[in-house]
Amino acid sequence: MSDDATPEAAASARERLLAEVAALPGLPGVYRWFDAQGGVLYVGKARNLKKRVSSYLHKDHGGTRIGAMVARIARLETTVVRTEAEALLLENNLIKTLDPRFNILFRDDKSYPYLKITGPRAADGAGAASASRFPRVAYYRGAVDRKHRYFGPYPSAWAVKDTIQLLQKVFLLRTCEDTVFSNRSRPCLLHQIRRCSAPCVGFIGVDDYARDVRDAERFLLGEQQQVIDDLQAQMMTLADALEFEKAAEVRDRIGALSRVLHQQAMDESSLSASDRDVDVLAVKVAGGRACVNLAMVRGGRHLGDRAYFPSHVDDAVTWDAEAAEGRAQSDPETAVLEAFIAQHYLGQAVPPLLVTSHAPDPALIAALAEAAGSKVRSVQQPREQRRIWLEMAAKGAELALARLLAEEGSQRERTRALIEALDLDVADPDALRIECFDVSHTAGEAAQASCVVYEKHQMQSSQYRRFNIEGITGGDDCAAMRQVLTRRYAKLAEALAREGAEPTAEPAAEPTTADAEPAPEAAAPSAAPRAARARLPDLVLVDGGRGQVAMAREVFQDLGLDLGLIVGVEKGEGRKVGLEELVFADGRPKVYLGHDSAALMLVAQIRDEAHRFAITGMRARRASVRTGGSKLEDIPGVGPRKRARLLQRFGGVRGVSNAGVDDLAAVEGISRELAEEIYRALH
Repeated sequence: MSDDATPEAAASARERLLAEVAALPGLPGVYRWFDAQGGVLYVGKARNLKKRVSSYLHKDHGGTRIGAMVARIARLETTVVRTEAEALLLENNLIKTLDPRFNILFRDDKSYPYLKITGPRAADGAGAASASRFPRVAYYRGAVDRKHRYFGPYPSAWAVKDTIQLLQKVFLLRTCEDTVFSNRSRPCLLHQIRRCSAPCVGFIGVDDYARDVRDAERFLLGEQQQVIDDLQAQMMTLADALEFEKAAEVRDRIGALSRVLHQQAMDESSLSASDRDVDVLAVKVAGGRACVNLAMVRGGRHLGDRAYFPSHVDDAVTWDAEAAEGRAQSDPETAVLEAFIAQHYLGQAVPPLLVTSHAPDPALIAALAEAAGSKVRSVQQPREQRRIWLEMAAKGAELALARLLAEEGSQRERTRALIEALDLDVADPDALRIECFDVSHTAGEAAQASCVVYEKHQMQSSQYRRFNIEGITGGDDCAAMRQVLTRRYAKLAEALAREGAEPTAEPAAEPTTADAEPAPEAAAPSAAPRAARARLPDLVLVDGGRGQVAMAREVFQDLGLDLGLIVGVEKGEGRKVGLEELVFADGRPKVYLGHDSAALMLVAQIRDEAHRFAITGMRARRASVRTGGSKLEDIPGVGPRKRARLLQRFGGVRGVSNAGVDDLAAVEGISRELAEEIYRALH
């Protein structure tokens, strides 16, 4: 029921909703509440749709957040499913897709990294053909397949690389690419510093190398003590055979492995074989924000942790999904934990044990296990080693949340300081929007401009844009600035003149996660949902002095926009950081804010981000032009992932061009037909 609706319309809408709810079946499913504007308010799941949905409309929620949400409900949509596991999957897919205001939302992060051992499993036999006879250990991020062995996931790239270094020290496994391995005529530096057994030049046989791979796999699976016992037996056998140098090498391996296990500070006697893969989840809620700290244990080894910060915590409904069936209302920590478990593990491997700081709904764990196709259990109030892990994760969550709140408080102070310093007409600091432009090129080559956005006290990377600059004299930054500002604001000015009011802007299109390649132009305004559109900014920052500001003033005069929006960031004396001055397009005198000014810190932060975004895009564009990367881009069936594999394998487009069809087909993901197509396109 919209706040703007008449009492008669509100009563009619409520009667319509009640009739619709009365007709719902008593089956499991997912429901969506919408407001009068079509925005999604909330997505939920239920064992019994009729009972759960009717609880919203037949109960007095008072002044709670649920009451605030119910007052805005105008429409309902439901989907009936077969099982609660299907409801769980659908609910959280919709939450991620629709971004409802009253749901706790965890943004999708990059996929977790894995440690990969190439080729068939060591247990499959050492007689396999080609490079798989000597498998390599490597860092990997992406979809897994059955051709290789994967260990993880790991919470960070650092954790993977640290484990790889350990495997090099203890088991001397190779890390080089197959192309490097196949062309070695003498051992590399890694062999000289005792980090590789040099299978590339025959310093170790296939059987002995396979044994080392097997030991490494067992170590990663948590069989550390068994590996040490086998190494000790191997050392004694070598000593009995009077091969004392080889026995000493095995002794050094045992010492290195023992030191690592000691550093882990673990009591493995407290772990059963089935509990060596564990996720530890600790939740902390404070100051309207929440943190879930996820610590990963794989093979009995604590691999590190990662903190997650959901959005919509302050507005999220903490009403439990089963409240209509007798369960008490959840506390905020439990609601956040359940939202994380439901959203995080969809589409990912779930460990058999979850150690949590708060007790999640058993039905949620059962549905998660059903969706994963494996047994999953959760433990609260753990003992022994698991209790130590949980205490560590809880402390990490507390520190991460405190750091986040401190950073957000600092950003708010910087925003307020900038509003006061420039006397901006902004009533709500949370609504301040700043767009900053920078131009980057190399001696006029591959010129590209960037536009970054600051709003809600943080950089909005999903709204960043890049502009390829064409048709100007190389190195003319002022002409480049004219072009980018015209392309950015011309449509806004037309809409402003046509409607006589501040228009919505075309959506910014390029996130920083894609800044390895030039950003495409933004989509047309009609192609984006209303919620994704930006308004005319409150401030336009230009990285440059009087020349760039003068050009920006001409553009805004031609477009009929307010000159007071434009501020240039001019380098100070000696181009020293902290001495920058602000130049205004509307004739106001220059302003020096002071090297320790919070306002200047914010300006410098935004300016530096615009520079970073521009220069990374320019370098990618320059590299594409110089290497002819577009030749690969133009071949049907060669996407970014396959192109990256080809360039990595052969060292660039020239190496790809020199490769034969058989060599191309040997690259992962490249079929024989595609290899022939690539060969034809490059010759």
